[in-house]
Parts: sequence; structure tokens; C-alpha cells
Amino acid sequence: MRYGIIGCGRISANHFAAAKENHLEIVAICDVLPERMEEAKAQFDLPTVACYTDYQAMLEQEDLDLVAICTESGKHAAIALNALDSGVHLIIEKPIALSLSDADQIVKKSKEQGLVVCACHQNRFNKSIQKIREAVEEGRFGRMMHGAAHIRWNRGESYYTQAPWRGTWEQDGGALMNQCIHNIDLLRWMMGGEIEEVVSYTDNMRHPFIEAEDLGLALVRFRSGAYGLIEGTTNIFPKNLEETLYLFGTEGTVKAGGKSVNLIEEWMFADGLDDSEEIKKTFHENPPNVYGYGHNPLYADVIEAIEEGRAPYVTAQDGRDALELVLAIYQSAAQGACVKLPLKDVASTDFTGRFNDRIDVAHVESVKERLHEEDAAHAPRA
Repeated sequence: MRYGIIGCGRISANHFAAAKENHLEIVAICDVLPERMEEAKAQFDLPTVACYTDYQAMLEQEDLDLVAICTESGKHAAIALNALDSGVHLIIEKPIALSLSDADQIVKKSKEQGLVVCACHQNRFNKSIQKIREAVEEGRFGRMMHGAAHIRWNRGESYYTQAPWRGTWEQDGGALMNQCIHNIDLLRWMMGGEIEEVVSYTDNMRHPFIEAEDLGLALVRFRSGAYGLIEGTTNIFPKNLEETLYLFGTEGTVKAGGKSVNLIEEWMFADGLDDSEEIKKTFHENPPNVYGYGHNPLYADVIEAIEEGRAPYVTAQDGRDALELVLAIYQSAAQGACVKLPLKDVASTDFTGRFNDRIDVAHVESVKERLHEEDAAHAPRA
């Protein structure tokens, strides 16, 4: 299966490794910075791979089956829609888009053209998460009462200067959209998916050099009558503390923790079908970073989905639903009111200026101007 990747930044290493592990033929890569592609070629031993600074040229000139989109978030949708028009299957890094209208177009076009589109929420493939999902599907929790997702991380100024698009409403969003969306996706998935309403607060408390939030707190009411709590922040001193997912049912209690919810820390069920200590020992992973080990099985599933003509385990609709919940939190916080779902069209850019009283506006505007200049310099040909 012929494979290409668009965007050779920080997350791309996980995609290159998963592509090689799953025996994809890596034939083309694309990035606006040639030096990034040279680094990738050296790191993953790809001396003959074709390199492009224009993704449209890559799509036109290469015969590709599967493409991974690993650019800044604000470019995901446009690239995805162009790629679907070229007839390729896709893996799109989270978030799938930054507006619901773009996400809906991706879902619609992928169905119309019969193409596989996977939203890269790789933590669904964690051993711990797979075991918890099995218990959910078997009804072992009884009636689900509430769940909680906590993402207590640290991101300093150097993280944002490394890639200035981070923390901008146009290209990224804040902590919830970037760092927390994986666990937000897991909470919605485990609790049944359908949401009635959301009420929330967001703030920028110690990152005056970015536009968006570094703290988000939300209460979610699911249509089942269950509740969800979300706490996401990049303010924790002095480094990442934890990412946890709690699920509380009338017949079961589970806690997943670790760097990327890759450990089962509590496992208690009324049915007594298994030994909790054995479960915690068996479904335990210790990844080197917060990305975990999920990219490899995600790729294996996508390849199988393409070959079998079925939907992937994590669909474009799943990516759209995770995006909707983050945007609902943003909207509730901005309006100071409870927000009903489903949402009509909402985009991250709707919240531009939200924290102007807390940030260094001149600095942020200079960063955005530089980003726009770089976009103009690297714009694909007409």
C-alpha cells in the first residue's frame, strides 16, 4: 500500500514509525520546510522517498493509497478535502478540523467517495482503554452515573515558540483542543456519546503569549442522564502531572491513569468476574511520552479497513464529535451560559479576542502576522 505523509513536525515521527511497522511503502513526504524532510529521511532511512513542499503537487504527481495529515490543526480540513478529491484514504491528526462545517464536509465527502478517513485518536487503542471499553460494551458498569477526565499538564513558553501556530485560534485553539481532546474523546465515547448540554469556564491564567485558554473546566450532561466532568490545563507546576479517566456506574468503578491513560489504577465490579490486581498488572503500558503506543494499532486497523471495505475503528464522525464537545465548552464559557447540543456551525475562530484582557496582544498579533507571511510564502500554486 503506497503511503505519503503531509507535515513532518513533532508528531510525524509516530506516523513514520507506525507506517514502517505496518509495512507501508513510504513513497512521498511533504513539508514547507525542506530541512524537516531531510531529518525524517535520515531518521527513518528513506533515501529515495520523494519530497514536496507543495502538498497539492504531491497528490497530483504520486499514486498514493493512504495519506497521513500531520500539519498544524488549522490546515487539516483544507488538505483533507483536497486529498479526498484525489481519491486517497486518510489518517488525520487530531483535531480533525477547527470548525464543525469543515468536519461535516470531511465526513460527507468520505462517505460519498467511499474512502476511509480515520481521526487519529490513538489512545482508544491503549490496552487499558480497550479493556475498559470491553467492560462498557458488556454492561458491567450497570447504569453509568458519571465520568471524569482530568488532564493536568505543563506547557511552557518554549513549547509555543517552537511552533508559533500553537495557541492561536486560527491554527490551534488552546489546551482543550490541543492537549486534552484525546481524553475528552474517551469520556464522550465511554459515556455513550450523545450529549444534552454543557456548561463551562475557560481562562488564560499564565500564558500571555498565546491567544487561547490554558485552563478549561466543564460539566457535561449526557442524554442518558449521566454526567461528565472535564478538567484540562497546561498550568501544572513544574511538569506534567497526570492524565486520568474515571468511570462510575451503579455496578462498577474504574480509573485509568499514567502518561496517556495507559494504566488501569482501579478496577472494581460487583460481578466479581476477575481479579482486580491481575487486571491492573496485565493491562499496563509505560510509554516514553504522552503519545503512547496507539499509533501502530491504529495504522493496522486503517489498513485492514481499506482492504476489507469497512469503516475504521475511529471514524471521521468520531473526530467530529470530539471537536463538537470542545467547541461547546468554548461557546458555553464565552457566553456564560449552558449550551445545548447538537451544535450548529461553530469554529475556533469564533472566539478570537476572548482573552485579550489577559494576554500580550501586540506579541500575539506579531506572531499571527509572521504566520500569515509564512503561509503566503509557501502557498500552493493556483
